[in-house]
Amino acid sequence: MTTPTKGKVLVIGSNATRIEVRGNGWGATGQYLNETVVPAMALEAAGYEVVLATPNGSKPTIDAASDAAAHFDNDEAAYRAARDYYDNSPAMNAPHTLRAVIDSGLDNFAGVFFPGGQAPVVDLMQDAQVGEILRHFHQAAKPTALLCHGPIALAAAMEDPRAFRAALIAGADETARDWAKGWPYAGYRMTIFSATEEKVVEDHILHARMYFDMPRALTAAGGKVETTMVDFEPNVIVDRELITGQNPRSDHPIAKALVEALDARQTA
Repeated sequence: MTTPTKGKVLVIGSNATRIEVRGNGWGATGQYLNETVVPAMALEAAGYEVVLATPNGSKPTIDAASDAAAHFDNDEAAYRAARDYYDNSPAMNAPHTLRAVIDSGLDNFAGVFFPGGQAPVVDLMQDAQVGEILRHFHQAAKPTALLCHGPIALAAAMEDPRAFRAALIAGADETARDWAKGWPYAGYRMTIFSATEEKVVEDHILHARMYFDMPRALTAAGGKVETTMVDFEPNVIVDRELITGQNPRSDHPIAKALVEALDARQTA
């Protein structure tokens, strides 16, 4: 891989290992392997240094549903390389706390990336420090990329994301819209894991129902949400500094779009 020379990119992971489901239950969750590793490896190959941070500073848990060659086009070698990168690379094994990267100076980072898996729905979307980070990148117009369920973390940039999330869980969309007033990303075009894609996960992996779907949440926030007609078709939307990818199969396209956005700022 190319020696990083172009600057640092912050990768924000989740520490959640379970998610609330209807009926007062919980389902196992985590971060998706390909959604984490494919963009991170692409960033390093393009000459950027990857810095991983999570709310509590511990390494994210990989969702077992993603730990398979199926998420790498059934390419066993690509899967093994991804697993090796996550298990052994320096970038993935020296996580920082969010507070530490904030205190070190967010000006030190050229961009930020949020992988998916359902885990961000639990912690990142209501984390005040995530909100602080997002507002910095928004105000500086620095590339801000989020994949699959990752875009739900954008809710953290609200004044009270916990209240917004609680309203969504209660099914009170009007209340959620009230809490979202002043959201920095209102009016942005964006995508996120679709409701019909979520149903596949609910039926075959969670075996339970989520409290809210992702497009509904970002629409209530004020986003202009666009998802594909065909489930699991790659989809990446770029609007100003914001780069969003819809699903796990958008891993390579969002990596390409993020590198292009970072490189464009290098030459601007």
